[in-house]
Formats: sequence, C-alpha cells, structure tokens
Amino acid sequence: MIRTFRRILAASLLAAAALCAAAPAAAEDVILHAFNWRYADVTARADEIARRGYRAVLVSPPLRSEGAPWYQRYQPQDYRVLHNPLGDREDLQAAINALRARGVAVHADVVLNHMANEASQRIDLDYPGVRVLGQYLLESAQQARRYLFGDVGSNLFTAADFHPARCIADYNDPAQVRNGRLCGGAGDPGLPDLASTPRVQAAQREYLSRLRELGITGFRVDAAKHMDNAHLNAVFTPAIRNGATVYGEIITGGGEGNGEYRLYLQPYLAETDHAAYDFPLFHAVRNAFSFGARLDALVDPAARGQALPGARAVTFTVTHDIPNNGIFRGLILDPVDETLAYAYVMGRAGGMPLVYSDNNESNDNNRWNGAWRRDDLTRMIGFRNAMRRQDMQVLSAGPCHLLFRRGLRGLVGINKCAEPVQAAIEVEAAGLPRFQRFRELLAGGSLMIESGPQTITLPPRAARMWQRGK
Repeated sequence: MIRTFRRILAASLLAAAALCAAAPAAAEDVILHAFNWRYADVTARADEIARRGYRAVLVSPPLRSEGAPWYQRYQPQDYRVLHNPLGDREDLQAAINALRARGVAVHADVVLNHMANEASQRIDLDYPGVRVLGQYLLESAQQARRYLFGDVGSNLFTAADFHPARCIADYNDPAQVRNGRLCGGAGDPGLPDLASTPRVQAAQREYLSRLRELGITGFRVDAAKHMDNAHLNAVFTPAIRNGATVYGEIITGGGEGNGEYRLYLQPYLAETDHAAYDFPLFHAVRNAFSFGARLDALVDPAARGQALPGARAVTFTVTHDIPNNGIFRGLILDPVDETLAYAYVMGRAGGMPLVYSDNNESNDNNRWNGAWRRDDLTRMIGFRNAMRRQDMQVLSAGPCHLLFRRGLRGLVGINKCAEPVQAAIEVEAAGLPRFQRFRELLAGGSLMIESGPQTITLPPRAARMWQRGK
C-alpha cells in the first residue's frame, strides 16, 4: 500500500508545481529567516511578511525528523517523508501557496551532509531504520499528507552510504572536515556522515526535485563546508538550479588572509556557481564596530577581499548558529551595533540581506523573538527595496562614520561613536541632485540637499536613511 503513494500523489504534486512556481529571490532581495517557525505560522503571517517588504522566507529543514529542540531539525531521518514538529508536506505547501500569492519566494534549509545521530538507540546505519519504518506502517493513513517520493517500505540508506565513523579532530584538514563526523565531545559518536555514493546522490537529487515541485525556489545548504564541491555539483543539477537561488553555509573567520577562507570558501566559490553566507563581510563589519577600530574600513571591503561579490552574497548581522551554539556566541554584536550593522547591510549595494527571527530558542531575553516585525527593520527593508539597482558611492568616511549615496534616490549615514559627527560633502562632486528634499525614514524629519559644500550631522550611535521625494 505504501508503495502506491508515489502514483497516488504524482498528479497533485505536478499541479502544485504549476501553481507554486514562484520566482526566486533576486540579487538584492531581503530574506526572512523564519528560524524554527511552524509552517502554519508562516502561512498565518504571510500578509504581514509581504507587507513588511520581505521577498523570500527561509524555512527550517523540510524532512522527517523527531524531537522538540531546534537542533533536531538538523538531524534527518528520511528525505522521502516531510514530517517533523514544525509540520508536514501539506502544511509547507500551504505556506508556499500563501507566500507565492503575495509575491514572496520560499527557500528551504536542506541538510545533505549527515543523518541523525541515533547511536543511543541502535548500532546500525540503516535510515530511517526499523522503528521508523514500523511507524510508517502504523501511520499509513497520514502518509498521504507527508510523502515526497520513493518506496517508504524500505530503508533509504545503509552503512555503505556513510564515511567511516571518525570524529573531526583537525578543522584545518579539509579531508577530515569533509569525510569525518561532527561530534559533540565527551564520547559523542557524532552525526553519521554521508558519502557521495550513487544512491546518496540520487536520493538527494530526487529530494530537491520534489521540493522544487512544491514551489521551493531557493536552498540554503547547511554545513556546505563539510561536503565535497563535486558532490554539491552532482546534486544541484542544472534542472534543479534553474530559476533557483542556492547558497551554502561555509563558516569562516574572515576573507582573504584567513585560513578557513582559503581552505573552504575560496574553493567553493571557484568550483561551484552557488552563493554563500558572506562571513568575510560579517567579520569586517564586526571588526569595524569593535572598540578602537575605524568604521571607514567598510568603505569598500570587497576591494580588500573582505566581502563576497554582491551577486553571490547572503549578508547578515546574526545567523541562527551565533546565539544558539556556544562556540559562536562570542560573535554576537552589541544590540545597538547590530542595528547599525543592519543599516549598513540593508543600505549598501549588493547581497541578499538575511533577517534572523526566532522564538527565543537561545534564551536571550527575546532579543530576536519577533525581530522580523521590528519597525526600524521594516523601514530599512523599505529603503532597500526602493534602492534596487542603484549604484553606491561613499561620500564621507572616518573613524566613527560612513555616509554614502544610493544613486540619486537615497543617502545612508552611520555613526558608531558617542558624539555627533559633522560629515562634509561637495554636492556636485557627489553627484547628488541639487535643491532636493530627502525624507529620513528611521527617525523622521528631512534633509534638503543644496549646492556646493554641505555639512550633514550624524547623531551619536545612530543610523539615518534618507530617501528622495518621500
């Protein structure tokens, strides 16, 4: 009976594909990371998400997983069944349909490097295993709303589809990082690491294809640093990538000159055509906002190899790993600096900014709970959407401040210090339109651009975004 699900659902999946073929996020669109949100919550908030200017939503991994904690979503049991505490296939389909109807794309977080650590339950590497296959039989009436592909009466993977059980000991050894297990220490055997076998590649291609049929137009590749680039290219075929946005999570400590960049991110950019999280820019921003550093280091970080090319960059001020994993918590920005950093990544040209919003999984006093609907971020997103395809030119910069224009439409000013800054510009040399009024979006008020030399006051520890004609 279970073997018939593919035939039963084929027609409905193809119909959904036609309905949900939403356009992928474009090069400067803002992505909402709906971290650990129930798919039904995404559906319920679709109107507001679109109204606040988001053009894509990144949802948590759509696959079979168990357990309440957020990190269990990153421990796959089966690709063929979409069922976890956040919802099932029909719940995700409803969210995709609701967002697509409002012009918002949906990206899926996909976990292709490893399967769930179930060593405490069993010694084999059959996935999903006897227990879960038995549940499929008991829950056969529910499988129609969960099924994606394949014969769910048998295992998807066996021991032959995994690398040997060795924990990564040296993160400066690419062979260990790509073939070893992510382990937690204290005897933890780690996450079983998938090998690039024909069966693994075929299953992952089918999985991604089915997500495309549901209407997914973007993929965040979790732990891409831990996979061979040849494997990624074999899985993300031209047909799967067609019209889709693909970006890898490759954590580095910086850009050019950083060892992790050289070992992992640089080869990834050279050997695939995917985008990536812009960790070089994140570290450049974090360093520029640190005590005693200069903000004018952000005038053109890409020229120094400290930012990715705009068309291949997902920019951010915080990712889900930073507050939720102890090893990365030292990267959390001061709250005010984080807001100023948002103004920078939203205001600058290039990249797809990511806004992280959770349910207080990190227990940081709800700091990022509901962040997606912050009024200041909404105004920044509105500015970014209005500045699409406008060039960028820095007009004034110093230890404490940046002032740059976006085409003839906008100005962005940031002052990280505790005293006001007087930023001097030459209106004609800056290419600004003379005798035009610009409305300030974050704090209110306006700025009249006049002629010749002009001084613009940037208040302390604040950002300003001016838009022409608003």
